[in-house]
Amino acid sequence: MRRLVYIVKTMLKKQEKSEYPAININNEQYPASLREIASPPAALYVRGHIPKNKPMIGIVGTRRCTPYGKRVTEHIVKGLVRADCVIVSGMAIGIDSEAHKAALEAGGETIAVVGSGIDESVVYPSSNKALAREIEKHGAVISEFDPYARSETFYFPQRNRVISGLSLGVVVIESKERGGSLITANFALEQNREVFAVPGGLFWETSVGSNNLIKQGAKAVTCAEDILEELNLAIPEEVSNKIIAKNPIEQKIIDTLLDKKGAGVHIDSIVQKSKLSAPETSSTLTEMELDEKIKNLGGDYYVLT
Repeated sequence: MRRLVYIVKTMLKKQEKSEYPAININNEQYPASLREIASPPAALYVRGHIPKNKPMIGIVGTRRCTPYGKRVTEHIVKGLVRADCVIVSGMAIGIDSEAHKAALEAGGETIAVVGSGIDESVVYPSSNKALAREIEKHGAVISEFDPYARSETFYFPQRNRVISGLSLGVVVIESKERGGSLITANFALEQNREVFAVPGGLFWETSVGSNNLIKQGAKAVTCAEDILEELNLAIPEEVSNKIIAKNPIEQKIIDTLLDKKGAGVHIDSIVQKSKLSAPETSSTLTEMELDEKIKNLGGDYYVLT
């Protein structure tokens, strides 16, 4: 017993000296929604701030996402941010990272629940250190593990229950037949959270898991409004995002992209439909991308921002 008391006191002293003091479960800064789950973390370590009094929505998906998955993530996340929702994800490569980036681009707040410590020396994945810094400015990077703990395989299922525990609902965007996003969805069900899934192509490996969730009863969603309506959250009035062309060539490209209603269009199709030459199309696309009027999804597929 004396040994146990000594260990606890040593841990508390370490926390007091740490750059990242622990937020105990009884602390008022500890998220109320997380206290409700069956096995809440005893404490959280935080870089940044955990937004209060705002609805939180979890966005998860495969690490090997497609251009379709990236576009859908951006589309849904920006709609949720307009409704003042906080985006919660795991900062993994793929859909998770795209969700955080889309939230930041839209001027929203986001929380990254990581499967490692939160200190920059160990945060996982290391390729997202810069992203973690941006998230810290507009939300929080959080973990229940020691701030200097390196990632372990068994940490990730644990962190997934925190993603769902913080959230009113979890949206699965592109998932293979098995994967971490499905673990998060299962935790959400156990925690009485809503589960949403974005339908994908029948023959796409990256959509097998999300399509299966829909067959099992998850609500199929294609936009933020579907999620907001199901959760009884206010749907914001449509914000006008009309893009102004500075010359006739730009207008032709805008018209071509508008015609596809948000789907990525390959540069060859833009040339064909706009009847512009390949060189002027390429140079104009570059200018429009620099002006943030369009976005390259990769593989020369473009969409309006």
